[in-house]
Amino acid sequence: MKNNFQKVFLTIGEICYFIRDVSRCLFTKPFYFHRFIEQCLVIGAGSLSLSIAIGLVTGLVMTLQFGYGLAKFGGILYVPAIVSLSIVRELAPIFTSLLVAGRVGSSISAEMSAMNVTQQIDALRALGTSPIRILVIPRLIACVLTLPLLATLAAFMGFIGGQLIALTEFDLPAGFYLNKVLQTIKINDITGSLIKCSIFGAIIVILACYRGFKTKDGTKGVGNASTWVVVTSSISILVSDFFLTKLLILIFH
Repeated sequence: MKNNFQKVFLTIGEICYFIRDVSRCLFTKPFYFHRFIEQCLVIGAGSLSLSIAIGLVTGLVMTLQFGYGLAKFGGILYVPAIVSLSIVRELAPIFTSLLVAGRVGSSISAEMSAMNVTQQIDALRALGTSPIRILVIPRLIACVLTLPLLATLAAFMGFIGGQLIALTEFDLPAGFYLNKVLQTIKINDITGSLIKCSIFGAIIVILACYRGFKTKDGTKGVGNASTWVVVTSSISILVSDFFLTKLLILIFH
């Protein structure tokens, strides 16, 4: 048990040092713009189908659940407001980030781990190039910028799914549903959601790259690293969501 706690604190300390090194490279030149564009396409465009699917399904399911639940108490008219607010504030950011953590985080970790065990990262250092600057920074900025866009797309698809169920199952007119959504969603809700997504994106990339840089034991280590990143980043996203929600409530309310 004592050794496990020591490993946890050692890992946290190493992550903090890694964040320090990333921060130093983040605000200094050179910046590899072509790699940034490439990662935007890999992370953003490659995850569009996931965002569309998760957003649409979330809107469909949430509207069904709240619709039939509130119908018992005559509160069917409140379904558009409740569903839209839930999607924007929590469901779209959380679900999109978890899916990106599974798809992108594991991919980044596997790539970095493979480069590490084959000594490609050491080769970059030998050439006088910072591996963090060329491998981490483009992925970090790309994920921080594209994840909010993916969550926004998921939220939009959630509205469409919710409106479809509200119309077909509960006979709520599309105009009424849209009007309720626009009345309910405020700029603070959207801003808070975008802030959450950016922080979640940074968490995913930092953990994935850190683990990739520390991987050993050949191909076995690559598999273990991918599993570790998916589990750790998912837990980190869920835990940080609580503290971010509390902070945003204090700021905006």
